[in-house]
Amino acid sequence: MAFRRRTKSYPLFSQEFVIHNHADIVFCLVLCVLIGLMFEVTAKTAFLFILPQYNISVPTADSETVHYHYGPKDLVTILFYVCITIILHAVVQEYILDVKHSKFNESGHLLVFHLSAVAWCFYVIVTEGYLTNPRSLWEDYPHVYLSFQVKFFYLGQLAYWLHSLPELYFQKVRKEEIPRQLQYICLYLLHITGAYLLNLSRLGLALLLLQYSTEALFHMARLFHFADENNERLFNAWAAVFGVTRLFILTLAVLTIGFGLARVENQVFDPEKGNFNTLPCRLGMLLLVCVAQAWLMWRFIHSQLRHWREYWKEQGAKRRVSAVPRLPAKLLKREPGYHENGVVKAENGTSSRTKKLKSP
Repeated sequence: MAFRRRTKSYPLFSQEFVIHNHADIVFCLVLCVLIGLMFEVTAKTAFLFILPQYNISVPTADSETVHYHYGPKDLVTILFYVCITIILHAVVQEYILDVKHSKFNESGHLLVFHLSAVAWCFYVIVTEGYLTNPRSLWEDYPHVYLSFQVKFFYLGQLAYWLHSLPELYFQKVRKEEIPRQLQYICLYLLHITGAYLLNLSRLGLALLLLQYSTEALFHMARLFHFADENNERLFNAWAAVFGVTRLFILTLAVLTIGFGLARVENQVFDPEKGNFNTLPCRLGMLLLVCVAQAWLMWRFIHSQLRHWREYWKEQGAKRRVSAVPRLPAKLLKREPGYHENGVVKAENGTSSRTKKLKSP
């Protein structure tokens, strides 16, 4: 049990036992796959879990280049890397974000993921030459054959977002938070899977780079806000970047799908060859991207308006409190004489009260 500093033992195979030891259980499964590499009988099956499948050698002028395409065996590879991601998630949770605050832990994990994904995605785009040649986003479509790093990137992204589903159970996410998290998990899975299966991997890389950069800034601002509630500078920067990112994503999608693919000669629907470049398919792709961006923008505007209403409400309450005039303190009318042990004494030492005469 390497990933938990347990202070309490739970019954074997109980719900609490599985939740507190899920990383160790998954680690044992991964270890079994790695041990399978050591034996010739099981090595072929073990490689099916670890390495991307469906490789093909393409001859070039100098030598041969290995490319990949997708297929059903990718599900096995994705399952293995889902287990790897669960282990990494537990390591970050245990040794970096050991805080009993659900939103802080959520933003901490997502910040680590988005920063690493931005660096990985940018490296792939630069090395593949998509940044210097934007026309490559639609030229030579369908992009059936992928390089190793492009395919591995997509497998890793699918594995991460799929691992987020069981993590809702392992992290004991509150019921009111589950719908919100399911929304963005399913939205990422839909877009990444669509770009992978429809052979729009190059466009998907560009859009993910823009989206992940914005999300990294948001979670960074959120963490700074948890540390200092008066720190709103990063949120203001994120608000400006968010709107610009939506505009860039829509522009890039329309340019690639609406104009670039429309000019490609091969416009025949042929799923066996990976060609989905027809007018109905292009309209469906654009509609999906536009609806998603419009929904994100609507939620952003709604949250900003609610934030501004709360801010001006607080400011109005502060102004009303400061505008209320302070009444001067009432002066206490002291009786003549002085106080001694809580009793008023006359100046000559006698009591200031009139004495009652005793009846004879």
